[in-house]
Amino acid sequence: MEEELKCPVCGSLFREPIILPCSHNVCLPCARTIAVQTPESEHAAGGGGGGDHADKLSLHSETDSGYGSYTPSLKSPNGVRVLPLVPAPPGAAAAPRGAGPASSSLTCPQCHRSASLDQRGLRGFQRNRLLEAIVQRYQQGRAAAAAAAKCQLCDRSPPEPAAVLCEQCEVLYCAACQLRCHPARGPFAKHRLAPPPAHPGAPGGGGDGGGGKGAGGGRKLPTCAEHDLENYSMYCVSCRSPVCYQCLEEGKHNKHDVKALGAMWKQHKAQLSQALNGVSDKAKEAKEFLVQLKNLLQQIQENGLDYEACLVAQCDALVDALTRQKAKLLTKVTKEREHKLKVVWDQINHCTLKLRQSTGLMEYCLEVIKENDPSGFLQISDALIKRVQVSQEQWVKGALEPKVSAEFDLTLDSEPLLQSIHQLDFIQMKFPVSVPPVPLLQLEKCCTRNNSVTLAWRMPPLSHNPVEGYILELDDGDGGQFREVYVGKETLCTIDGLHFNSTYNARVKAFNSSGVGPYSKTVILQTSDGELGLCHSLNEKLQVSVAGHFHPFTPINVFDTYWHFPLSVTLQASSCVILACCRSLGSNQETVSVSWSSLLAWFTFDPSSAHRDIVLSNDNQTATCNSYDDRVVLGTAAFSKGVHYWELHVDRYDNHPDPAFGIARINVVKDMMLGKDDKAWAMYVDNNRSWFMHCNSHTNRTEGGVSKGATVGVLLDLNKHNLTFYINGQQQGPPAFENIEGVFMPALSLNRNVQVTLHTGLEVPQSVKQPKLPNN
Repeated sequence: MEEELKCPVCGSLFREPIILPCSHNVCLPCARTIAVQTPESEHAAGGGGGGDHADKLSLHSETDSGYGSYTPSLKSPNGVRVLPLVPAPPGAAAAPRGAGPASSSLTCPQCHRSASLDQRGLRGFQRNRLLEAIVQRYQQGRAAAAAAAKCQLCDRSPPEPAAVLCEQCEVLYCAACQLRCHPARGPFAKHRLAPPPAHPGAPGGGGDGGGGKGAGGGRKLPTCAEHDLENYSMYCVSCRSPVCYQCLEEGKHNKHDVKALGAMWKQHKAQLSQALNGVSDKAKEAKEFLVQLKNLLQQIQENGLDYEACLVAQCDALVDALTRQKAKLLTKVTKEREHKLKVVWDQINHCTLKLRQSTGLMEYCLEVIKENDPSGFLQISDALIKRVQVSQEQWVKGALEPKVSAEFDLTLDSEPLLQSIHQLDFIQMKFPVSVPPVPLLQLEKCCTRNNSVTLAWRMPPLSHNPVEGYILELDDGDGGQFREVYVGKETLCTIDGLHFNSTYNARVKAFNSSGVGPYSKTVILQTSDGELGLCHSLNEKLQVSVAGHFHPFTPINVFDTYWHFPLSVTLQASSCVILACCRSLGSNQETVSVSWSSLLAWFTFDPSSAHRDIVLSNDNQTATCNSYDDRVVLGTAAFSKGVHYWELHVDRYDNHPDPAFGIARINVVKDMMLGKDDKAWAMYVDNNRSWFMHCNSHTNRTEGGVSKGATVGVLLDLNKHNLTFYINGQQQGPPAFENIEGVFMPALSLNRNVQVTLHTGLEVPQSVKQPKLPNN
């Protein structure tokens, strides 16, 4: 109850509480501090004593209801923001009684409503004598309870008598403990310390500014606020306030509904008691609920410890099993190593023996040749010739080759186990659940860009079966079998590195602990054709194939006949959006697809696969390096068909470096110059000449180099399977490489002395540009 008896401004027990028009209470001294004087009234307000001046402030209502806006300014000790009293101008004469009303206001610190004062100032508000009496009884009861109060922090036995009571901490301190545990600095500086009462009759701590008149029924009857000599005898229902006989005589409440004070007192008491019954029931339920929550806390604590112990035991069992399997695998590796070592040592011993025999025979034959006795030589020459031939025949083919290799033909497939470990999780469902429903493909979000496709899906609404993840499957682009390309919880997936000018079928299904759900409908996606020219605007002719019939039109608004709603697709010149909704009804299949009549590949440098010393900027179109050594960066596109051309502009060229331009496999070595391994085909160039390089083989030295501002072009013709380079628009030497097949990615190697910018989506040079394909 103590919180109900504290003033919202000072945070202490109420002192002379008054009732504001909003029904909240505030101490009379605190009301003086939050009374606000407006600038218009500063010149008319008196400059007398601060208390009297504030007490006699009057104001006009900001609205007809007497309420207005409130803007907090300062902060009181208990956190309520209040406005200070505006002082009267120095030297100003006191306003005479009866002068025009000054403009001031009083704002409730709880609901922030602004109330107006009449000519009586703060005395115009009714004093809450009932609350004041309750506060007095509470203080007396607390004083009786604290008469023999002891320090609550003393180590002595018995504890020392309490010297102060902190109203915020609600702790009693003796003098020594107060200095040690509650210093008057830091965060404790704002706490209110009150002396504990010395005897039951003493006033309670926290400031009793009201001064009691007696206890219980011995209190003086309250008098009218307007007529000090009259007691309240009636209750005005319209004004909701008690009135005296003289108030009725003056005619202020003539037309109001006035009832006897005692009758209304009993009626309101009955209403309050009835309302308290409902609150009491809720309080009882709340207490029972708190007991339930405390029991739940204990259960959670106990169950948490049990589950932790169980989890540790299960994980320890997995670790033990893995340790045992590790020992078995190590045993196999040891046996394989010992076998290889034994074979090699046997071969070494055998070869050493034969070598020693052959060497001895060779030395003996040389000594025989040195002799000058023809007859003696001829006696043994035939036998020696046969022995030498037999010795030579011992070194048969394969005798000088190792019988075993240094590589171990043991490959540990740990990926499934790692994936299982990563997916190891708790099963949340305790009741049987069904497999997830069919995912719905979001065709408006599915698209293709160059040789990558993006698919999006979602679960149907009102689906109550939980979903733990999704499995996305894609065929090989040639009508082959589906294969898994993604397993996870995301509903948006992009697949890179596909073939250009190819048609892929995709489908998705969801899974949970109960199993795998059915497949979604199949979506058909067409990657862009790198052989064709650049689409320059959105107004180029588009072809829409519906059940085998071509319809040129623009813009696009395809009506999907399966879901029966219009599907609007927005196309960009840099992307190819090929969407199809496919349904199978026996042999009947409907397909809706949209394709550009011409499009080239657009790509940038790939930051995910670049060497860590590579520095990319300009939306990954500009590359340089932090190292003096050559480092490799690849493009985001991969080519397997068609004719492709891109250029690299040299933005900076210092100290005559050798940047290399070309193509590479995805697994090219990235910490050395492009072309030094068998995974890259490149042209490296300085300021005077260039070379072609593959497998560290340098060929076709050609005069003509690069400098700042130069442009290097790369032409990859996978129809003719060759690679050609250009410098400043002129072909640099013959075609660099021929008979190249497979999947290639644009590649570049450079060091910190070079910076280049990539330009893609360019037309093939006229000298090698392919003729346009005929329209269907």
